[in-house]
Amino acid sequence: MTSTQGFADLLSEVRAFRSQHPAVRYVDLISLDIPGHFYGKRYPIDMLEKVAAGSALKLPQNCVLLGVQGGLFDIGDYCFNDGDPDAPRRLIAGTLKPVSWEREPLGQMLISSDGTAAPIEFEPREVLARVLQRLQRRGIRPVVAFELEFYLFERTLQDGVPQFPRDPLSGDLDDQPNMHIERLSRFSDVLREMVETANAQGVDANVITAELGPGQFEINFGHCDDGLRAADWAALFCRSTRGVALKHGLRASFMSKPYLQAPGSGMHVHVSLYDQAGNNLLAADEQRPLRHAVAGCLALLPHCMPIFAANHNAFRRYGAMVNAASRASWGFEDRDACIRIPESDPRNLRIEHRLAGADANPYLVLAAILAGMEHGLDAAQEPIAPLNEDRGSGIDFPKDLLSAVAAMRDYPPVLEGLGEEFVMVYCENKRQDHLAFMQEVSAREYRWFL
Repeated sequence: MTSTQGFADLLSEVRAFRSQHPAVRYVDLISLDIPGHFYGKRYPIDMLEKVAAGSALKLPQNCVLLGVQGGLFDIGDYCFNDGDPDAPRRLIAGTLKPVSWEREPLGQMLISSDGTAAPIEFEPREVLARVLQRLQRRGIRPVVAFELEFYLFERTLQDGVPQFPRDPLSGDLDDQPNMHIERLSRFSDVLREMVETANAQGVDANVITAELGPGQFEINFGHCDDGLRAADWAALFCRSTRGVALKHGLRASFMSKPYLQAPGSGMHVHVSLYDQAGNNLLAADEQRPLRHAVAGCLALLPHCMPIFAANHNAFRRYGAMVNAASRASWGFEDRDACIRIPESDPRNLRIEHRLAGADANPYLVLAAILAGMEHGLDAAQEPIAPLNEDRGSGIDFPKDLLSAVAAMRDYPPVLEGLGEEFVMVYCENKRQDHLAFMQEVSAREYRWFL
């Protein structure tokens, strides 16, 4: 598609949106930063038409580098060493949608530096775009489906601690969790609106499951043959789900481990690989490519832990309760494994990568998984024994953030797969987040050491 045709299509999209939603005066132009938070600008919709027609759209480059709490860190040649320059962004076609959870009519649209004349090397969407482009040059097309677990809490925290949600119908606490279908009925109003709102954003959200934790649920997405769009869906779903929950007087959180005594929340990613003729590459040659891809994922997994477990809390999830691995492992129809191979026919043969916390950055999680699969296809090595054959099979991975950063920083396959500049920036961002996290004396420290 030529740039002229692209602008014509964007302009048509904006004008159609204005016609369908005449009450909307502003549109949030949003993009995901390294920690997985949205940043951006709120544009008058008439100015959005100008951008769609080709006017420049620029935001500070260093917005991407924000820490978990929004602060800027001194990283390499960036932030305090570069004058905080602007960088071009582009509108992502097909993502202009109405926002239904705000008080006033509003729209939102994704923006990104990928596909511009000067993409930001460490922007999460650009990192994934480069991996996908590399696979495309090899004639490989991933098909991806995300599954996201999350918790509902009461809207008001008690002494900063989340509280079990109350059944909207009976007022009872949801403190006896299980996977019974009745829990879906009790919270049906908010869950239904979450799915409907996601669908209105263009996200193919569908199956709802009541999970094991108090107020914990899972919502699945359809399989998508566009990796960028699949990650867009996961990012947009998190934003709309939090908004709908607040509208219903609740909080929705994708925090990896909100309760020590209850299961954590994961981001499960299903990935299959197809050639240009539509054949499933993982099913070829008696499934050797599948095993090679698994071996590659297992090799990179210990060195991508800062991506899969993006904060201190996320590491609490591993080895606790059920279905949360403490070592890099794989298995057929085994939810204790990091990499599960669901039972399926050859056409739908895939891996299910189960390690990431629900609050990880979906663009980076998918980029790391695909880089691992690519590495495995190139190395063509057999993986360790599956858990089905050896329950003790597995590869150790770091269990704390600083050790994980050290394991990621200089590992050649990760540098090659995700980009040296990104790895440097990302690891330093996480190291600085750790230092910022330590700048507070907790009540526990007083109890232990006072």
